[in-house]
Amino acid sequence: MENLAVDRAGFIEEAMRSHGDWAGRDLLDIGCGTGFHLPRFASTARSVTGVEPHPPLVTLAQRRTRRLANVSVSEGAAQSLPVPDASVDIAHARWAYFFGEGCEPGLRELDRVMRRGGTAYVIDNDSTRSTFGTWFRRGYPKVEHPAPFWSRHGWSRHPLDITWEFDSREDFESVILIEFDAKTARWILEGHEGQSVDYAIDLYYKTF
Repeated sequence: MENLAVDRAGFIEEAMRSHGDWAGRDLLDIGCGTGFHLPRFASTARSVTGVEPHPPLVTLAQRRTRRLANVSVSEGAAQSLPVPDASVDIAHARWAYFFGEGCEPGLRELDRVMRRGGTAYVIDNDSTRSTFGTWFRRGYPKVEHPAPFWSRHGWSRHPLDITWEFDSREDFESVILIEFDAKTARWILEGHEGQSVDYAIDLYYKTF
């Protein structure tokens, strides 16, 4: 079910490139998971480094990219990145860095590893818009929208509208049951047909 919130139309990558492209540059994917995005970045980047805190996912990401000479994957966390100072042109964190208050140690690590002129991207849910945003507000009523946090730390916001799409209704239902508590998931599944939903996100970016 790795098509969870996959941007099939490429809107996210297009928006990222409008603020800073990775072609011929060194990219760091923070919280790379199973490495789903690494091959796409590697097709044009000079080098791609995936960092993931969970060892089983590190293994999967290494397996996925084992034939890509310009990709490496290491175990590590955002607050202690296993890369040298000033070695990164583009940093990317997709649904791995959306906690607002409390992620300041990771932001300090970005200050350390980013080269001058480099750009960092954080991709997060926007709970103020879209059908999924309505679900998110109902399921997580205490989670505040993080835009003010990112603004205070010098990041800009680029709103985007994509589609949360799955290959089957079964996959869709499985992920809803994982993402939400049982009561909210039941409410969603009873009121929503099909295997996709409109999904609003925010692309936060900062040039160093």
